[in-house]
Amino acid sequence: MNEGAVTSITQRLSDAPADMVSLMRIWDRFEGALRALPTARDYALSDVKLLPPVERPGKILGIGLNYADHIEEAGLGRPQFQTWFTKAVTSVNGPFDPIHKPRVSEMLDYEAELVFVIGRRCKHVPADKALDVVFGFCIGNDVSVRDWQLRSGQFAIGKSFDTHAPFGPWLVTPDALDAGNLELRCFVNDIERQRSNTRHMVFCCAEQIAHLSQAMTLEPGDVIFTGTPGGVGGAMKPPVWLEEGDSVRVEIDGIGAIENKVVLEPETLEGAAR
Repeated sequence: MNEGAVTSITQRLSDAPADMVSLMRIWDRFEGALRALPTARDYALSDVKLLPPVERPGKILGIGLNYADHIEEAGLGRPQFQTWFTKAVTSVNGPFDPIHKPRVSEMLDYEAELVFVIGRRCKHVPADKALDVVFGFCIGNDVSVRDWQLRSGQFAIGKSFDTHAPFGPWLVTPDALDAGNLELRCFVNDIERQRSNTRHMVFCCAEQIAHLSQAMTLEPGDVIFTGTPGGVGGAMKPPVWLEEGDSVRVEIDGIGAIENKVVLEPETLEGAAR
């Protein structure tokens, strides 16, 4: 994609895989051919619907308390160790699709984050080699249901409601940006709520990969949310929760923006038990 134009990989390379994870797995085979493709306008960006860059990740992991100002507003101390939680794969959402306000909670909150996607299967990766396993960076909103998140010592359910992991709008390869120095901003209804820079992370992306890969094998398509800065709605006095009709826009320089409107969760989903 370039300047509003979308190039179809499968139309230009007949033997290319049809999904992103398959492409990541054999990236070394196709990278040269893809980079050599002339910019082609197979579609206008305005004429396509952007889906999540990875529709069904094997894992979605998020780090908590990773910006000093967010730690301060939470009233907590700087963590000695990285604090991780999971988000269910059913929380995956498109970069411009609506997010659900749950029927079981009023405490819906936003968290603007840099996100990266793993591109190589790896274990025990040293920090100085960690960015070599990243396929690309994008933007995410770690939507959180605070009462469900904080009612126990485990964050997973409060982070895993359906539609609560929008990310995109596309993947930017590591050679095209400096992940350690990116401005990020969050707006609710065009009012700025968050503004920071990734250089203020407590644990940088490379340190996150090095830590996680000591415990688990990271695989192509795994999605990592890297933490949010201060300014979340739950830390305001009094708290200001997202309401039906609100629009949340997250911007990161060098990548672009995602924007999601809050809608009331439907009473039932297609195929759900009644």
